[in-house]
Amino acid sequence: MRYIVSFILIASGFNSWSQTTIIRQDQQIKTMVEEVSSQNIESIVRKLVSFQTRHSMSDTLSTTTGIGAARNWIKSELEHYSAASGGRLKVEFDTFTQAADGRRIATPMVMKNVLGILPGTDPADDRVFIVSGHYDSRASDVNDSKIFAPGANDDASGTAAAMELARVMSKFKFNCTLIFVAMVAEEQGLYGAANLAKRAKAEGWNVAGMITNDIVGNTYGIETGLKDNNSVRIFSEGVSVVESPEEAVRRASTGSENDGNARQFARYFKEVGERYVEQLDVKLIYRRDRYLRGGDHTPFSQLGFAGIRVTEMNEDFDRQHQTVRKENGIDYGDLPNFVDYEYTRKVTRMNLASLANLALAPREPQKVGIVTSGLTNKTELRWELPAGELPVGYYVVMRETSSPVWQKKFFVTDVKAILNYSKDNYYFGVQSVDSDGHESLVVIPRSVR
Repeated sequence: MRYIVSFILIASGFNSWSQTTIIRQDQQIKTMVEEVSSQNIESIVRKLVSFQTRHSMSDTLSTTTGIGAARNWIKSELEHYSAASGGRLKVEFDTFTQAADGRRIATPMVMKNVLGILPGTDPADDRVFIVSGHYDSRASDVNDSKIFAPGANDDASGTAAAMELARVMSKFKFNCTLIFVAMVAEEQGLYGAANLAKRAKAEGWNVAGMITNDIVGNTYGIETGLKDNNSVRIFSEGVSVVESPEEAVRRASTGSENDGNARQFARYFKEVGERYVEQLDVKLIYRRDRYLRGGDHTPFSQLGFAGIRVTEMNEDFDRQHQTVRKENGIDYGDLPNFVDYEYTRKVTRMNLASLANLALAPREPQKVGIVTSGLTNKTELRWELPAGELPVGYYVVMRETSSPVWQKKFFVTDVKAILNYSKDNYYFGVQSVDSDGHESLVVIPRSVR
């Protein structure tokens, strides 16, 4: 086993079959986390800024400026990472023609996401995890495709994070497939993400989670004066937009509006990210995105996939969507000198730890149920084995109904558990775990008799 013990959580007052839960750090994941480089991230950001503008309607023919030069360079970099991986990282353009929309797309435009696909090694594990940043940029006038639009933080920082993840993780093997994406046309209407989400749906990808890193390089909050390099926000929806009427009735009767797939995905990122990254406080924001706004995870959420957004804690709106200029002694514009690259490294490390732990873990248990055939102050859970790799056991997780995160973990080796805690007072879930301590996502039980 390649793990080391990080800390011990003692859970008291429950059955004697499990009184100690050991939370582990995998040395392989620690090695990957430590390899994430702020210098590499800065180099990528400055290179992307050097193309002058990455506006989605900008020049596609030049080799030095515009969206075409930027995407070709990103693809070339990913191909270098592929060579270092022995060719396992598959690099491609995701090409589509975006129709004019009468708003931000004046004429039909051929657009390209850039994908680095790292296939999983377990044929029985069809899970796909997607992590992205958007490489397009804009200035104050969203339709000005020629003006200097550096887009260092928004969102060369997120693109650099996704690329750095591809560089480091492609050297390792994982059970399931990881896709690293530089998205196009976020600023024009999330068109790149919408195209990829539709492709994933049409081709039957089992997208178990999608993460967009959008604006992850700033630590200063305009107006408030707050400066925080230890906190990062994760936005997630509670109730899926594709929820069926039957699911809505079940949710209403059990009070599970805070336990959708995206919410579980976000909780996982908090738990595992903080396990591996020091001086990091992951803030779970219970909204789909910032107030009345959206990001590249939104089209995935709209198709029923678990999508989350990772964003800096405080935003400086003098740097976002601003033409580079100086007014009244204030420097406007999203320039690379304003990016905190150590902070971006920390956020990237959180992404890596969580994705690696998930991709190395067994799949989730199946048909997880909570027995409701009789009135009892105990809670009985049952489930079936996951598909593919068999776990060494399971964690039954528990939290108070007012808690945003899981508070206790009970380790069991059977496919059932009886806890001396009432289902009336707590929420429960079950996740698979392997011999190295890699946990699957949590599955919320349905009522069974």
